[in-house]
Amino acid sequence: MTDTSAPWTAEEFEAQLRGKSSSYHIHHPFHRMMAAGTLTPAQLRGWVANRFYYQISIPVKDAAILSNCDDREIRREWIQRILDHDGYDIGGIQDPGGIEAWIRLGEAVGLSRDDVTSLRYVAPATRFAVDAYINFARRQPWQEAVASSLTELFAPHIHQQRIDTWPTQYPWVDTAGLQYFKQRLTQARRDVEHGLRFTLAYFSQTRALQERALQILQFKLDVLWALADAIMLSQCDIQIIGAKP
Repeated sequence: MTDTSAPWTAEEFEAQLRGKSSSYHIHHPFHRMMAAGTLTPAQLRGWVANRFYYQISIPVKDAAILSNCDDREIRREWIQRILDHDGYDIGGIQDPGGIEAWIRLGEAVGLSRDDVTSLRYVAPATRFAVDAYINFARRQPWQEAVASSLTELFAPHIHQQRIDTWPTQYPWVDTAGLQYFKQRLTQARRDVEHGLRFTLAYFSQTRALQERALQILQFKLDVLWALADAIMLSQCDIQIIGAKP
């Protein structure tokens, strides 16, 4: 008789994690509309403005993980995520970072820098969903917060989709603004390799831990889905006077 409480093998566990892709927000109605090219300019601006709140929260979340983590090797790798988003100027090497790239995406869709950075277009439900994720990273064990990052497993596909479709479906968007998606193709794959390696090793000790990792990943997927809900249902489309129609 098979012991159903026995841990999955590493291959089986990884397959279970990757199987969560069906809950990724690429399948959300709003993102299906985006991929189909049917969003209005105002709706696309609303998405960019609201997602900026998530973008600026990513390094805050990662700093929370670092503050709880007592593993030096994990910290040495994880800190790169903060640099990727906040940018850096170290030893004469400069990178403006992902947050700056997102601001430029905002400018590419017709928003001003102040429109984006003031957060005045951010819906309350957007703040609620994102803050829930930050609080999770602050309060839960750092190992669980690391596992929650594995939505990056599914991110390269959605970034590539935007790179491929926006130039033809949203030709009014300055393609220079797509740099954020381009740089995340490489960064996300690197982040996945690290986060997945740790999750497979740590959570494979017992079936209960593996199940917990799946619950955590589902929680993060639900956050992203709720964020898409907030953007779509709040009707936070942004009309900019003098902007492209």
